[in-house]
Amino acid sequence: MSNILKVGKHEFSSRLMVGTGKYASNEEMVEAHAASGAEVITVAVRRVNLDRTGESMLNHIDTKKYTLLPNTAACFTADEAIRTSRLAREALETDLIKLEVIGDEKTLFPDNEALLEAAAVLVKEGFTVLPYTSDDPIMARKLEDIGCAAVMPMAAPIGSGLGVCNQYNIRIILEAASVPIIVDAGVGTASDAALAMELGCDGLLMNTAIAGAKNPVAMARAMKLATEAGRLAYESGRIERKLYATASSPVDGLIGA
Repeated sequence: MSNILKVGKHEFSSRLMVGTGKYASNEEMVEAHAASGAEVITVAVRRVNLDRTGESMLNHIDTKKYTLLPNTAACFTADEAIRTSRLAREALETDLIKLEVIGDEKTLFPDNEALLEAAAVLVKEGFTVLPYTSDDPIMARKLEDIGCAAVMPMAAPIGSGLGVCNQYNIRIILEAASVPIIVDAGVGTASDAALAMELGCDGLLMNTAIAGAKNPVAMARAMKLATEAGRLAYESGRIERKLYATASSPVDGLIGA
């Protein structure tokens, strides 16, 4: 069994990635990050001050300990997402990009056509692209085919906490994929995280489920344990589901039988 998550040329021992928004304070964010055991922290390029000489949330993230994963949240066109990705590479000195192209301001569903367009450009420019997409197996395959290093299907709408709404689509995506599948958006609690990992997902990315909890630090630890337990259960191989009972103890050789 391997605990290593490989995304392009990058390797991580934790399969949980976490965000930076919605915390009550930077101090709480730092504690939650530590409790999560995550090695990858995503930051919204259009919502943070990239100039470290001034006050910036980035000053509270130890880049010797964590890998930054810039994201293109709040981009509504392919051009916006491409420009934001290039800015992130220059400012943060990383080829990693979590690519988001939002198609609807209310639901925050992705615009998959624009996403595919932006991803194709960025892959050619040498980015390690992790696209946030719907749980559409066809789109997941197209994103992999153009060279994305991983695919990040949504479990449910961003920040909804609904959990994995369509585990059957996720299973289909997993069956066809040869790159890591990292569930992004919609996880609400530890059982949601465990389920996604039990399905065979390679990793999870979450923010609101931790930052929005009554005790974010404790929830971060819960998510860490759930991610690990779900992955271990998947690799261990669950028992087959059966309609009728099966005795836990052997019945052969019972006295009086």
